[in-house]
Amino acid sequence: MLTRLDLRGVPGDLRARLPRPSMGGPAPVVAVRGILDDVRSHGDQAVRECTRRFDGVDLDELRVPSEALLAALEGVPAGVRTALETARDAVEDYHRHARRADDRYERDGLVVRSLRRPVDRAGLYVPGGRAGYPSTVLMSAVPAKVAGVPEVVMCVPPRPNGSVDAPTLAAAALAGVDEVYRVGGAQAVAAMAYGTETIRAVDVIVGPGNVYVAVAKREVAAEGVVGVPAAFAGPSEVVVVADETAPVAWAALDIVVQAEHGPDGMAWLVTWSPEVADAVSATVEELVALSPRRADLESTLGDGGYAVLVEGPEAAVAVANAVAPEHLELMCAGSESLLPLVRHAGAVFCGPWAPASVGDYVAGPSHVLPTFGSARFAGGLGVDDFVRTIHAMSLDETALRRLAGPVAVLAEAEGLSAHAESVRVRVGG
Repeated sequence: MLTRLDLRGVPGDLRARLPRPSMGGPAPVVAVRGILDDVRSHGDQAVRECTRRFDGVDLDELRVPSEALLAALEGVPAGVRTALETARDAVEDYHRHARRADDRYERDGLVVRSLRRPVDRAGLYVPGGRAGYPSTVLMSAVPAKVAGVPEVVMCVPPRPNGSVDAPTLAAAALAGVDEVYRVGGAQAVAAMAYGTETIRAVDVIVGPGNVYVAVAKREVAAEGVVGVPAAFAGPSEVVVVADETAPVAWAALDIVVQAEHGPDGMAWLVTWSPEVADAVSATVEELVALSPRRADLESTLGDGGYAVLVEGPEAAVAVANAVAPEHLELMCAGSESLLPLVRHAGAVFCGPWAPASVGDYVAGPSHVLPTFGSARFAGGLGVDDFVRTIHAMSLDETALRRLAGPVAVLAEAEGLSAHAESVRVRVGG
């Protein structure tokens, strides 16, 4: 089930030697570009046709009525509502703590104010189809609301009967989502990016999805029609670093936890103990055989499941840095001492009592995290993804006279004489 990979004594660039999940080559890009073109040209009609083709659902109205959100909130079991409220409050509290205020910088008569302004309209993609993900609603919508976004729009794939599951709608109500649409896949990204007769265009699109959703976000961002965080939020990933102190069942479960999200993800065990590798691998097989999501687990682990042997703790973190996983669990002795070595990961969970599942639901930071190696240059979703920083500058006469010389010299060096004259005319030189 977990393919064995022995990296003990292997020199050189680890990134070049490590297997990666396949993103399907050029095929998803070609397919996504066709969908984007279709929605851009034909709007709602194309969205409905894509939904019929990919989801098997004929939609009349794309939008879920606001009353349905409130009805879902009132109708979910009390325990579910309490858990959703607990998660919402944790995410809101963390992001209010992380929010940055406007600031002011002064230097000898020059004043620069950094004005932080939210986008006008944010689009959230929430996966569906295989399962409902009310937690992703909270992890995307709450940071947007904390940022002050006036209009938060959500797209979620419909179920086979055309509905959206009640917990997802309840979470949307709790998070203050303003509009919900029963649209998934690349067509949802296209609708939010370009706008249709029903869905007005947004300024930024966030949220995880399958390879087609992730590619679609990248394509519309490259066109410059909408903002998309730098992270590639695709299929789920985990690297579990474990030693003899880690309970075998716990390590195996945490590998299975992320693999059960479905195909194209990755789930790795990294250890310096062959005995741990054997025991965890055997337990993973047992868990998969008993799981109601066995097909998803086998698909993910068949292509992206590895048990990696290394020489020691530092080498294990080196492998994790090369992978740059969405989730990194340090389930080993001295986990806190290894944390300074971690350079590339979406989120890190230290010690046996910190499973990634806590981060998925109630720790506070968003679980919308970088995948497919994008943790090398991007981080998890947060308030900053919904905010622009505008710099407002003011100078008094003394400051401009002091700075005019360097401005004019640099402008002339670049052949921009009008730039130079704009300061000279003010200071009379």
